[in-house]
Amino acid sequence: MTVWATGRRIAVDRVVTEVGPALNGHRKRFLALLRDPSVSTIVVEHRGRFACFGAEYVEAALSGQGRRLLVVDSAGVDDDRVGDVAEIVASLCARRYGRGAAADRVRRAVEATIEDDLA
Repeated sequence: MTVWATGRRIAVDRVVTEVGPALNGHRKRFLALLRDPSVSTIVVEHRGRFACFGAEYVEAALSGQGRRLLVVDSAGVDDDRVGDVAEIVASLCARRYGRGAAADRVRRAVEATIEDDLA
């Protein structure tokens, strides 16, 4: 990301990485970026890494503050969408069946869907 940004003459003051689902509000580093008015540009690899849903609203809010979001791969990746849906299903199943069982159920559901698509 740094190489991409500097190649386009965008100054990189800080690099923030965070591993975690983009479905909830428990991303401390991400939220810190949004709260920091000195951050004028946020560069992300895929829109889905920035926010799974509602990225347009966050982008509009940033724009209203004179800030911007740059998405390196604006086309996105289909596998990311499959992962997003699997993450949502796992979250919902976990409440009912527990984390381990939910992950197994989601894996089986994704495999069955893929098999149906190939048939």
